[in-house]
Amino acid sequence: MQKYSSTLKSISYLYPEMKKASMLISKGYSLEKAKEKAIEDNIFMINSESRKRQIASTVINRMKILDDFLIEKIAYGDLDTSKQIVLYSILKTDRLFFEFFQEVFKEKITLKDNIITDKDFNLFFQSKREQSEQINSWTEYTVRKLKQVYKYILVESNLAERKKKDLYITRPLMDRSIVLYLKDKGDTIYIQSMLGEI
Repeated sequence: MQKYSSTLKSISYLYPEMKKASMLISKGYSLEKAKEKAIEDNIFMINSESRKRQIASTVINRMKILDDFLIEKIAYGDLDTSKQIVLYSILKTDRLFFEFFQEVFKEKITLKDNIITDKDFNLFFQSKREQSEQINSWTEYTVRKLKQVYKYILVESNLAERKKKDLYITRPLMDRSIVLYLKDKGDTIYIQSMLGEI
């Protein structure tokens, strides 16, 4: 089973970077060559050398779980679809974020409760701290940053709108061909996390 990780607190959604990398791969670049180009040509426009490498590595790790069809959809598909495929790549590569979607986001959609409050985030992380020594060892700062990043990703992926302190779920629509494609790949669980029951 995938280990828990807190790296999302410093790397976040990376939608523009995933789109640029997808366009390179769609043009025939290998993952390794795309990573080299991202670092050498600074296509993500990052100042720090270490940060440049960290972002490039994260983007390529997420790209590894995508096939040519999905990469093409990020590069050239409509905005909502490409954003949701990037979200799917995070769900597949970050266990804790996936569990948040399973246990909080999907449940909210299923119960037609469209508001995610700070209390929902706090209860989720408190529960995870009780279940995992690893998560329990994280600092308050790490947990606070993860909450902020989760909120940011929900808003940036068009799955929620921020209203004061709360998030209001905007019922996501996903291209039916992508839904069927991911179901055929055996990834129904990820689709259900994002869309509720399908």
